[in-house]
Amino acid sequence: MPPRKHTQWLAKPTIEYVDSRIYSDWNIFNKEQEKIFSKCWIPLCHESELENHLDFRTSSIAGKRVAMIRDNEKIVAFQHNFQSMPPSGNVATDGGYDHWNQADWAKDHQELPCEVKFGGMVWVTLNLEPTQDVEEWAAGAFDVIRPALDTEPLEVFHYHKAIIGSNYKLWHDTNSEFYHDYMHYFNRVTGFNDEYFARKCTGFNNGHVNVGSFEVQYGEFELGESREELSFPHLPPNQWYMIDLFPGMNFNLRGSALRTDVVTPLGPNSVMIEFRGFGLKKDTPEERKTRIEHHNTIWGPMGRNLHEDLLGITGQGVSMAPGTEHRHILHGRHEDDTIHDEIGMRHFYNEWSNWMGIDPANPMRENAIYENNE
Repeated sequence: MPPRKHTQWLAKPTIEYVDSRIYSDWNIFNKEQEKIFSKCWIPLCHESELENHLDFRTSSIAGKRVAMIRDNEKIVAFQHNFQSMPPSGNVATDGGYDHWNQADWAKDHQELPCEVKFGGMVWVTLNLEPTQDVEEWAAGAFDVIRPALDTEPLEVFHYHKAIIGSNYKLWHDTNSEFYHDYMHYFNRVTGFNDEYFARKCTGFNNGHVNVGSFEVQYGEFELGESREELSFPHLPPNQWYMIDLFPGMNFNLRGSALRTDVVTPLGPNSVMIEFRGFGLKKDTPEERKTRIEHHNTIWGPMGRNLHEDLLGITGQGVSMAPGTEHRHILHGRHEDDTIHDEIGMRHFYNEWSNWMGIDPANPMRENAIYENNE
């Protein structure tokens, strides 16, 4: 192919695409915080992390501090302003709080809508009058794995977080498209077969997508073994389902372990991702040890897949950082909704456009982004 001139590289494609400035523009980032993250439901933690009365965890949504607190049999959430409140602990002993009274706290701190749903995740929204509850927000995306999540109580056995120099939408992209699977040693060895490539992506209301299952051949890699004995309830042996939730959360149920990803955008070119690994609360010590080993083989400190994802979006983040020349990011591949079809990101950006009132392929023509910032 002959070399292209600069004007040719900037020519509009004839297939679906987005403008790379949606990954790097501060005004767009601020609008996302206001119009999307402050309005929708976010799964901030898991009920097993708040096991005892007065246990709490802190987090943030759209730059607002949020605390989730166990109040006997229920979990409540507040927007708070405590500068000294640690990320987790017990309000009876940490931060100088010697008592707890929900009514007293509600006078001084805004209580937020909070629900425990889908395997015990704690969902919170800054929207004080949400038009949908969590069930309606999920829009059926969890149906394929709901029996596996809700039959037995789950428990977090692994937590880590990463702060990456990239845009949160690029993380959602890497969970939604499957070209980057060629980066992954374990996926190449265990998954590349006809069933793998035939999986279907299904879109749901509110921008969510789930990916159909297939039987993973864990015995194909060295020291590998079947995971059927520790499969989740009602999950066929060695199966793999994945749910991508708008605006960037992921539930990844693979064999004997569940992984969740929760994104907190920190800027147009910075995102914090919290990863959790789950087993069944009733696991014996030996079963739990095996689940942890299985989880870490793929995603943990000694695994490869997750690290390759993070390296991939870091490279993308560098090429799309603020100040770089804009380009067209293609989402135009159509393959009958199978895994190399880019239906997931097209579905995502249709929803993103609805919330933002912006065409992601032509964002800078929307004067509404800049009218209050000039």
